[in-house]
Amino acid sequence: MIRNTNPNNTTVAELSRMMEISSLDKLQRTTVRLTLGIVNDEISLEFNEALRYGAQWGIHIYELRSLKSGRVPTVDPSELQEVINLVRDQRITISALSPGIFKHPLTRSRELEEELSDTLPRTIELAKRLTTRLILVFGFQRSGGGMEGEYQTTVNLMRRAANLAEKEDMRLAIENEPGFWCDSGKNTAKFIQDVGSASLGANWDPCNGYGTDERPFPEGYNAIKDFIFNVHVKDTQKGSLIKCVPVGEGAIDWKGQLKALVKDKIVQHVTIETHCLPLIEKSKQNVETLSNYIEEIMQGEKVTQ
Repeated sequence: MIRNTNPNNTTVAELSRMMEISSLDKLQRTTVRLTLGIVNDEISLEFNEALRYGAQWGIHIYELRSLKSGRVPTVDPSELQEVINLVRDQRITISALSPGIFKHPLTRSRELEEELSDTLPRTIELAKRLTTRLILVFGFQRSGGGMEGEYQTTVNLMRRAANLAEKEDMRLAIENEPGFWCDSGKNTAKFIQDVGSASLGANWDPCNGYGTDERPFPEGYNAIKDFIFNVHVKDTQKGSLIKCVPVGEGAIDWKGQLKALVKDKIVQHVTIETHCLPLIEKSKQNVETLSNYIEEIMQGEKVTQ
C-alpha cells in the first residue's frame, strides 16, 4: 500500500510555494555582515596611494570625492583615466560619487542652475564609466532670513534633479548637513517625501545630525531609515563638524547605530569619512574600531538567532 504523505491533499504548486516562502523566511532571518568602505580622500588625494593603504586595511569599497586635480566630476582627464584603470585592474568597487552639489542657498540661483544642468549630468556620465548608480548631493543651505516659498522652491529643484537621475537609471542620496533644509533625520525624511521620487533617498550621516533638535540615534535614524541609500561614519565631540574625532571617542552612539543597521538590513556597507588629522593614522584607527564593533555585533546576532 502506498502511504499518503500529503494528508491535506496539497497540490505540487502549493507545496512549491510553501517551500519558496520557507526559503525566503530563512533568508530574511539571515544576518548580513556589514562591510566597510571609505571616502578616497580621507586617505589620500593620490588615488593609487589611497588604494594601497586601503588594501592593507582590507578595504575594497571607495566613495570617490576629490582627487589631486579637483572634485569629481571636474578633474583632469588623465587623472580620471588612471582612476578608471585602477578600478578595473584592482577590481575595487566605487560605491558612490560625491560632486558636492546643492550646497548653496537659493540666493545663489545661478550656481544651483549650473549644478543642475551641467555638473549633475557630467557626474552621471562619470558614474556610468565607473559602474556605480549612486550620487551624493546636499539639501540646500537655508537662507539667513528665510525667503518666502524657499522650502517649496528647494523641493522643486531637487525633484528636477531626481527626475534626471531616474531617466538615467541613477539614484541620488541627500547628505544631511547642519544649516541645511536637510539637517536632521526627521527633516530629511520629510524633504524626500515631499519630492516624491523613488530615485531619491538619504546619505545618512549621524554625526552631521548632531546638534539638531533630535538625537541622531535612535530618533534621527528611526525617522530616516526607510529612505536610507548610504551611510557615512564619523564622530565628534563638539557640534557636527567643529571637533571631529575617531569613532568611539565622540558623542555618536555608533555601536547602537551599527547594530540597528544590521538588524534592519538597511545597507550592506558603511562608508568611513574620518574628518580628523592625521588622515591616514585616524582612518586606520577608524577601520580597526569599526571592524571590532561589527565583529561584536555579529557575535551577538549569532547568539540570538
